[in-house]
Amino acid sequence: MPKPIERISFYDQIARNKRNSIFLIIAIFAVFILLAYVIGLIYSDSFFLILIAGIIISILYVLIGYYNSDKIALASVSAVPADRSQFSQYYNIVEGLTLASGLPMPQLYVMQNSEINAFATGRDPKKSVVCVTTGALEKLSKQELEGVLSHELSHIANYDIRFMTLVAVLVGMIAIISEIFLRSLWFRGNDREGKGNVALMIIGIVLAILAPIVVMLVQLAISRKREYAADASAVKFTRSPTGLKNALIKIKNEHVPAEDAKRINKAVAPLFISDPFKRKISGLLQTHPPIEKRIEILDRM
Repeated sequence: MPKPIERISFYDQIARNKRNSIFLIIAIFAVFILLAYVIGLIYSDSFFLILIAGIIISILYVLIGYYNSDKIALASVSAVPADRSQFSQYYNIVEGLTLASGLPMPQLYVMQNSEINAFATGRDPKKSVVCVTTGALEKLSKQELEGVLSHELSHIANYDIRFMTLVAVLVGMIAIISEIFLRSLWFRGNDREGKGNVALMIIGIVLAILAPIVVMLVQLAISRKREYAADASAVKFTRSPTGLKNALIKIKNEHVPAEDAKRINKAVAPLFISDPFKRKISGLLQTHPPIEKRIEILDRM
């Protein structure tokens, strides 16, 4: 007798992935504190003046990108505002979902691409944008398109752009601290300013090399958790996993023309509902969870 399928509550799935995301960002912050503490033991306070300058530059760079994230993302894929008369179903679905979820109406855009895909961006629900490919509008049924758009609206409702910006700031600061420390070793001279011994210096070098790699992997893990959370929130919005599940099945099975993949900037690829390049890379290096796993979880909701 076949074993009964263990059902998953979308509320539990949302809560679990949010908890995991918070735990992972705490892990990044812990790495940041540890790295700064060890370097502080090795160097004098003068080093921290340079460090603070680097951190400020990092924060300003990320924040400028954050406040212009919608413009940057849309320009990079040559998206245009969706004409209401031409894409009435697109508008009707989003309007229905925003009414049901209590979200403000986002700006709607379309990008010319035969691949089934979509993304959302913007710093908060009041300044949000949803963009879909022409392939998604042509190939998906109304229920499937509703599932995809629910997923994107979930990213907006969950403040994922803001959350991932915070992660990017921390990761950027760790990368800058590590870079400044490693480069400073060439100009350190005869260790007159050093406070620590050789063992401490070795620990500092190892941390400076490994910390950016570790936090980058954690950043990717957070990105995957936010995708799982958006899938579960989409089910909460529509009260059915069927539309999103069937859309993901179509995405998994479609063949993407090389020329369409080339039109998308790799920097904005993590925003999409699925990796537009369909890269075959290690699970730890993926920005999105495996589509097969997402379909499996949706099938159990």
